Amino acid sequence: MSEPKTPPAPAAAGGRASTKKELPEHFKAYKHVWVYIEQERGQVHPVSWELMGEGRKLADKLGVELGAVVLGAEGETVRGAVAEAFCYGADIAYVVADPVLTDYRNEAYTSAMTDLVNTYKPEILLLGATTLGRDLAGAVATTLLTGLTADSTELDVDTDGSLAATRPTFGGSLLCTIYTLNYRPQMATVRPRVMSMPIRVEKPVGRVIEHKLGVVEDDIITKILSFLPDRDSNKANLAYADVVVAGGMGLGSPENFQLVRQLAQAMGAEFGCSRPLVQKGWVSSDRQIGQTGKTIRPRLYIAAGISGAIQHRVGVEGADLIVAINTDKNAPIFDFAHVGIVTDAVRFLPLLTEAFSKRLSAHSRDKLAS
Repeated sequence: MSEPKTPPAPAAAGGRASTKKELPEHFKAYKHVWVYIEQERGQVHPVSWELMGEGRKLADKLGVELGAVVLGAEGETVRGAVAEAFCYGADIAYVVADPVLTDYRNEAYTSAMTDLVNTYKPEILLLGATTLGRDLAGAVATTLLTGLTADSTELDVDTDGSLAATRPTFGGSLLCTIYTLNYRPQMATVRPRVMSMPIRVEKPVGRVIEHKLGVVEDDIITKILSFLPDRDSNKANLAYADVVVAGGMGLGSPENFQLVRQLAQAMGAEFGCSRPLVQKGWVSSDRQIGQTGKTIRPRLYIAAGISGAIQHRVGVEGADLIVAINTDKNAPIFDFAHVGIVTDAVRFLPLLTEAFSKRLSAHSRDKLAS
């Protein structure tokens, strides 16, 4: 007679439940929330102010200060960015001003940012998910040996004070919340227009900490030889458009996508598309809306023949008014659209275009789009 088998031990709980939440001793001194104020060629990117609004909320929840990080060459541009940071909610500004930082170069900016972090120890560091911000964030996180949640769509702090950064999973079918429990700083990037623009309040310049750059020009391998501005007028300005019309696979063919263009023209609006249309080559990638495209926050968004999967939803749910047109009454887009129209977009769009063309003069179209 065989002996009864011992039942297997239960598997350890996975995910965050099995992660040690106690910070290592050398990280316990890390406090405050920082936002990197991205500027290039004398202009601050609007995503920096959007992040200041979000950073203010996180700092208030944690009971800590909100710091603005400004890197660049000494002069009016840096001073202006510092002054604006206080108008958007900063309690303190950390400034590294040096001729080496006149133009963005990864080596110099990574050195400046990592030195600031190691010296003043923030617990949260936020950057815009722009071309520049993504390059800098990845290099800084790697140098500091900490985690980075890219393209976050929502930021919050958990009950134990940990940053909870939510983003779509790869493929866009689910949303996941990511924690950096045992490392500091906790880093995240957020794309332009994901967060709303905070109200600017006129305030005097507050506390400013000036920090010396730890490298010199001879230490930097990359050299700026010249600057060639992008003057391609055909590039879309979807992120900051007030009215956007977009089409998806429900239109059936690239020829039918012209109906989206025509409606946008009649309304004085920008036009865009969902990811499958870019993948099929119907529309250029600069017109893509969604997780891997542009995030928009228009006053009016019209989606024609778009199913509304999470990948697309995260790029449009900040719109004030979403009008969805789809033949499938069970399409996911109707779960978050403010107005749903169950009909064939190919037949409906020409009628909508005709109606707008009759009712909108050239002056009123400009007013609608402004």
